[in-house]
Amino acid sequence: MDEYKSLGIMEYRSVAIGMKAADSMLKAADIRMMMMQAVCPGKYIVMFTGKLSSVEAAVKVGRIAPFDEVLVDSYLLGNPDQSLFAAIYGTCDKENLAAIGILEGYAVASMVGVADEIVKTSPVRLIELRLARGMTGKSYAIFAGEIAAVEASMKKAESILVEEGLFLHSAVIPSPDPVLWEML
Repeated sequence: MDEYKSLGIMEYRSVAIGMKAADSMLKAADIRMMMMQAVCPGKYIVMFTGKLSSVEAAVKVGRIAPFDEVLVDSYLLGNPDQSLFAAIYGTCDKENLAAIGILEGYAVASMVGVADEIVKTSPVRLIELRLARGMTGKSYAIFAGEIAAVEASMKKAESILVEEGLFLHSAVIPSPDPVLWEML
């Protein structure tokens, strides 16, 4: 996995152009696809790993014409926190902690980037990262930790997404009910 340390995420508002972009990225760079899928409302998400230079090359290809005309968002993480992968695939340990924070935004790529920054700079854990599936293109992240840390993390994450124009809602739930923990 060391050779696949970097992560690229591309989000397009066209399935056809998104697929063409994915093909062009695969042909241009030595990357490994993690996700290539259509999501609501007709967006196409491409997520891939590889060496930093390869991921940078693929992101560059995915941002040029004609792909740039339908590009919603993109993000490059040189050294993503490993908890991102477990959160995306829903395999995180859901140990009961004092509070959870839920962050909801309009774009997939930026949500992944914000989640990575929060877990690297705050004493919270990433529990889930839902990327647009069944959510009309929105995404959300759930963090857990002590209430003060979760509250501070939500404020920081909100400010990042507000600055990018991609913030939707957030909530902090202190002492979540055991049924809520079970259903996460």
